[in-house]
Amino acid sequence: MVSNSSHRKSFIDSSIKTARLYGFQGLDFSWGSANTSSDMSNMAALFQEWQAAIDSETGQSKLILTAAVPYSQYSESSTYPIDSLRTNLNWLHVNAFDLYMPKWQNFTRAHAALYDPTRNRNTDFGIESWINGGLPANKLVLGLPLYGYAWTLVNPRDNTIGAPASGPAISKSGQISYKDIRNYIQSYGATLVYNATFVVNYCTVGTTWIGFDDVEVVKVKVSFAKERKLLGYFVWQVPYDDNWLLSQTAVDVNGENGTEKKGRLSLIIILIPVIGILILIGALKYYIRRTKNKKKDTEYKAKNSKSKANLVTKAGDFNNNAPNLMDYRFSDIEVATNRFSFENKLGEGGYGPVYKGKLSYSSYLM
Repeated sequence: MVSNSSHRKSFIDSSIKTARLYGFQGLDFSWGSANTSSDMSNMAALFQEWQAAIDSETGQSKLILTAAVPYSQYSESSTYPIDSLRTNLNWLHVNAFDLYMPKWQNFTRAHAALYDPTRNRNTDFGIESWINGGLPANKLVLGLPLYGYAWTLVNPRDNTIGAPASGPAISKSGQISYKDIRNYIQSYGATLVYNATFVVNYCTVGTTWIGFDDVEVVKVKVSFAKERKLLGYFVWQVPYDDNWLLSQTAVDVNGENGTEKKGRLSLIIILIPVIGILILIGALKYYIRRTKNKKKDTEYKAKNSKSKANLVTKAGDFNNNAPNLMDYRFSDIEVATNRFSFENKLGEGGYGPVYKGKLSYSSYLM
């Protein structure tokens, strides 16, 4: 899309139209696979054209334009177009997480480490790279993950950060929400460890090692954002929290020194586009499903109109004696109609829905 100017225009026009239709305050762009210099050049052009289109609107409040970016300005083979980001975007959501994952690394690690004395893959280095590259600190919003990752240890006795691991634990990817981590710790009575070098919490149960951000980590990270004079912070994602524990911790820390109002506003502004997008996705899914169901219903009505007419003729008068009628158990009917599925529904009769079904001995009922 971004490599073609006409495609970019179509995308820009439709995104603005959608934002206005649903009353969004702004738009948040995410392109996780951008990597080459060509990608970055096209991204810069997109943001310039996008902002120009927003500026050209009249008679309406100006839309906010933001983007989600990695922890650092550096990709594998290029760098992000900082000049375009600074000029055309209101702020950036820095995804300072998923730096390490059990599917890709065969050793335990803090996936959202604030610091790392041995490597540059950490939040502190990433934020510095954006600022040193020319992006103002007040255009950066720090991401706080409300989830962690579980590794399977090679040796349960070797369970520190950097311990050998054989892959994910608990789930296919190893990802586990904060509320599920809390339940896991309570269920198994695991001991929680806080590592100040990386700024991460972790626990071990047998061969399962889980690294995540708990209350201590959130406090340090929000303080870090304040010290670096970043615009704010955001959490990903809200349903993963445990009764708002981490979210409230972030608000409490951010509210110190008389800045509570500003901190709350930053979080609300960031969440509004996400909520709007989720609503839009839900609405689209509902519309598509409804359209498909209507189409199927029409097809079934057309296909079975003759057969239903014949059934009415053959059925006779149910008020009179009908010696040829057979009795069926409800459980048999439920199985035959595939739990009264939509695909087996013929339509509506005088006594309610009419279904067709196939019995186990190859007979049909309707």
